[in-house]
Amino acid sequence: MSAHRTVLCFDYGCKRIGVAVGQELTRTARGLVTLSQTRQPPWDKIAALIRDWRPQILVVGLPVNMDGSEHSLMHTVRDFGEQLKTRYNLPVEWIDERLSSRAAEALLAEQVPSRHRAQHKQDIDKLAAAIILQTWLQQQPSAP
Repeated sequence: MSAHRTVLCFDYGCKRIGVAVGQELTRTARGLVTLSQTRQPPWDKIAALIRDWRPQILVVGLPVNMDGSEHSLMHTVRDFGEQLKTRYNLPVEWIDERLSSRAAEALLAEQVPSRHRAQHKQDIDKLAAAIILQTWLQQQPSAP
């Protein structure tokens, strides 16, 4: 395993998909964009992100209820991840995303005055993706 891989992370939701990018070498992640979707993921925009960032691995946050049971979106998210793997011929890894949106909302609340929060609502999704990816990066074994 190369510790120099670029990683794209997806926080899948029915209306929006948060996307973050990270680097295993520095173990850092940052939110990139929040993609809107209607009936299906915006594959053209996802393809452009993959073309631009050239990740070696994709990470997808798995929705898990607080008690550890499967969230109602679990099968939809797994289908999305399998489509990513098939469409882009890249490995997909999964990570529990519990509390990532709440953490993103709390972080945004600290950074943005309340009167401006509505316009920053979409930032929550890409920030949640960054939190998910940061967690995944921290869980990876250190390079020798």
